[in-house]
Amino acid sequence: MTTSSISRPSGLRPSLSRPMALVGWGLAVLLSGSLAGEAAAASDALAPVVGMAVQARAVQPPAPRSAGPADAKMMSAVVRIEAQAPRDAPSSATLGRARAGTGVVLDSRTVITIGYLVLESETVDVVTQSGRRIPASLGGYDHQTGFGLVRTAIPLDAAPMELGDSDLAKERSRVLTLGQGESELTELMVLSRKTFTAGWEYLLDSPIFTFPPVNNWSGAALFTEDGKLIGIGSLVVNDAASDRSGVPGNLYVPTNLLKPILDDLRARGRRSEGAQPWFGMNTEMVRGHLMVTRVQQDGPADRAGIASGDILLAVAGERVADQAEFYRKLFARGPAGTEVTLRFLKSGDVREQPLRSIDRADFITKPRGI
Repeated sequence: MTTSSISRPSGLRPSLSRPMALVGWGLAVLLSGSLAGEAAAASDALAPVVGMAVQARAVQPPAPRSAGPADAKMMSAVVRIEAQAPRDAPSSATLGRARAGTGVVLDSRTVITIGYLVLESETVDVVTQSGRRIPASLGGYDHQTGFGLVRTAIPLDAAPMELGDSDLAKERSRVLTLGQGESELTELMVLSRKTFTAGWEYLLDSPIFTFPPVNNWSGAALFTEDGKLIGIGSLVVNDAASDRSGVPGNLYVPTNLLKPILDDLRARGRRSEGAQPWFGMNTEMVRGHLMVTRVQQDGPADRAGIASGDILLAVAGERVADQAEFYRKLFARGPAGTEVTLRFLKSGDVREQPLRSIDRADFITKPRGI
């Protein structure tokens, strides 16, 4: 999956109800049964989320889910995140200055969320289920995974969540999600664990794609049925299945990616070593070519003269066919700070361009608290 099939993080939304999830479970039955071929057509019923043409469908919703013994703890651990970034922060141009979404309590003063909610923020507030508004700050950010860590000024009145084993979220398994402001958990199905790439130099080998899509995804919690946290919501997508196209869903970042870096994020605000290289260069597949669509002002690519419209051909002499191949070959050359020669087609000429990458964390506007 590439960025052509997603709604970008700039689509941050306030809390909304999830009535389409019940309708979507009817579609999930189709996906797993003999009528799978009709599922893409039936997904038109989810048009308000993914922008498809609306067509009425008669789908019998399932009986309401019965509350389980772990529900109260899960509900307590989900909080609202409100962040404000400076006007001149680079991310404000794409994500906006005022952002709101969901976070999940990990301990009395630590909340995990999706990083774009709090990236370069100058103020952060955490609102608990009891309605308490607690001042906080960005405690850590990891571009490689997309996680953001928030630290509160005073202890939270919420039960911390245990991190589960996200590798156990196999295709067709049932999971639960909850976003800020919601009064009940929503049952979802794991649709796929396929590779995801995005134009902002982002690669996840095995994210969790769920179905049906929900519209309160930014930072939303993904739980096992026994109340373990296994994912943090990142995106709504229109190509969530691995065996057919056009099936909408959501992408959750697996918590197993958080476990090795959590102590670093708490202590240093970033991973201590092995940061992936970053050039400040967005790419998209356009008519079978990997094209530069945007460069970050004053980033490595910008300083090297790379511009929108340039076509990327090779990394260190090895041709690349798509985003995933580009990222894998790039990351294999070494961590941030490594010099790599990229081959571009620029204004009709083929050019070899040496580039020294940097750590994304060194480029962002530093928020209060780091």
